[in-house]
Amino acid sequence: MGVKDNRLAWVDMAKGLSIFLVVMMYCAASVGEDTGQTGVLHWALAFAMPFRMPEFFLISGLFLSQVIARPWKAYADRRVVHYLYFYALWAVIHIVFKVALVGRDPVTAGAYLAWAVIQPYGVLWFIYMLAVFGAVTKLLHDIRAPHWAVLAVAAVLQMAGIHTGSYLVDQFAAYLVYFYAGYVFAPRLFALADWGNRNTLAALGMLAVWAAVNAALVFSPGFRLDPVHIQMGYAALPGVHLLLALAGAAAICLISALLVRLPWMDWLRWTGTKSMVVYVAFVLPMGVARLILLRLGIEEPNVLSLATMAVAIVAPLVLWWLTEKTGFGRWLFERPGWAHLPGTRRSAPPTAAVAAAE
Repeated sequence: MGVKDNRLAWVDMAKGLSIFLVVMMYCAASVGEDTGQTGVLHWALAFAMPFRMPEFFLISGLFLSQVIARPWKAYADRRVVHYLYFYALWAVIHIVFKVALVGRDPVTAGAYLAWAVIQPYGVLWFIYMLAVFGAVTKLLHDIRAPHWAVLAVAAVLQMAGIHTGSYLVDQFAAYLVYFYAGYVFAPRLFALADWGNRNTLAALGMLAVWAAVNAALVFSPGFRLDPVHIQMGYAALPGVHLLLALAGAAAICLISALLVRLPWMDWLRWTGTKSMVVYVAFVLPMGVARLILLRLGIEEPNVLSLATMAVAIVAPLVLWWLTEKTGFGRWLFERPGWAHLPGTRRSAPPTAAVAAAE
């Protein structure tokens, strides 16, 4: 494996870890809501709470420097329209299935569809925000905004704990700093991964210290765990939360660089290459699997959470495999030609959701 391939491999490994943490969170929370119990996954999620979503945004910004200087049309096609297509498509699928069909309320479904244009819908909020962050970062690049100034403002927004009632505004304030940090600090993060790959023992020692500090601050006084919500201890303090999130994101990069050397972990790297497939499609099979298992009398939270999580991750990959084999429904995970801006579609096959938008 060449140096470039190895770089891409650890990034895919990081995406694999990220998508597992995201699915784990939704599975544990939904099981906790249904059973009123907590399990091992709740404690794992509590540990990961400072960095679970921040590192996903940071990883998403790593390759932005490769495309940021492109003309607006070419850039927007890859970094804005790319995500908006999958957001719009899967928002319609989720709302129609859950509200119009299962809930038998087409009027409310119509209202949800209209509202989803300006307010990120459900779990798909992450994809919506990637489009927003991509557009904002390009604008800041074109007006030559200093990196340090943008990072400073974004950090203040994150620490301010803004709650306006607008999910778009609140999530923008909470996560812009991590996406932009991935863009600005990409060379240093790649250097960190390369260093970890060459210095295994030192990297493991560094990770041990990070894990101890992260755990101590999360599980410190003020920590509270219930079946649906997690309240961190000192880790929730403004500034502390930001630093732990950035440290945790860097730790995920380092962990990924170490895991990619283990052939028996390649399944996680491969899953990372399909992280968007899992992200857009895991909610529906997760809900169906949980309901079926509950009706079968399986209520032990650890068993129920893990079984639901396994279905939620595997089902989207099976659906993707079926679309690849049959050619039917590829538009679920591949952006068709009409969804590209005029003059931007390459001669190569359609842009796949599973591929990073550079």
